[in-house]
Amino acid sequence: MSNLAVRIIDLSVFHNRQPTLEDITLNIQAGSFVGVLGPNGAGKSTLLKVILGLIRPDKGEVYVFGEPPLRLRRNKHLIGYLPQRPLNNPHFPVTVLDVVLMGRYGLLGLGRRPSRRDKEIALNLLKQVGMASRAHRAIGDLSGGEQQRVFIARALSVEPKLLILDEPTISLDACAQDELYDLIRGLQEQMELTVIMVSHDIGAISEHVGDIVCLNRRIYLHQAPPIGRLGLEKTFGCSVEYLFHGQIPHRVVRIHDE
Repeated sequence: MSNLAVRIIDLSVFHNRQPTLEDITLNIQAGSFVGVLGPNGAGKSTLLKVILGLIRPDKGEVYVFGEPPLRLRRNKHLIGYLPQRPLNNPHFPVTVLDVVLMGRYGLLGLGRRPSRRDKEIALNLLKQVGMASRAHRAIGDLSGGEQQRVFIARALSVEPKLLILDEPTISLDACAQDELYDLIRGLQEQMELTVIMVSHDIGAISEHVGDIVCLNRRIYLHQAPPIGRLGLEKTFGCSVEYLFHGQIPHRVVRIHDE
């Protein structure tokens, strides 16, 4: 079990007495790239927050690198996190470099200013995500894809072992999505990270990750791609067909009753 980044045993989470997650058992190997796939309201973000220690399960056990998440949160450098809305106001007057340095503040302690080393780490990460030339630009001047690269650099600024990404390509066009997925895959390999990424995009999941978790309150499938129709239909709760453009599959659902 020592090679497990995440171990979840019989996990359930309830909201207003209704199950958000139910009977989840999941092992994620250290160094793997895992995509979590499922419809809206499937509990994907809840699962991430349980791993982060932001939500306590009502039942079951959770371990991240062998420790309960609440205890692990003291070691803030172990997990980097990119939420769906990383900056409430993308036009806030702050530079790209400052955004990445924000990720270091939790490590610095109250009232301490970033050191030269902190700035070197931030600038190196901006170089790795292809944004070094934008370091002193306002974050609001960047495109959506460029902003996401900066936010990934911020998540990596804590020098984590585990990187958690919640819909990192939301609102990006197809070209920007592909570029971002390629970047994440490259960083995962280069930095020897464990990556857990939530996505609705079956094509991107199949193309870029090593393992797929199909989640809709329960886990219906956990395997390497490709995934078949049956697993998708159980996850999305309706008939599913694949529509192919080249080698990239997209989901097509038939009309169905709620």
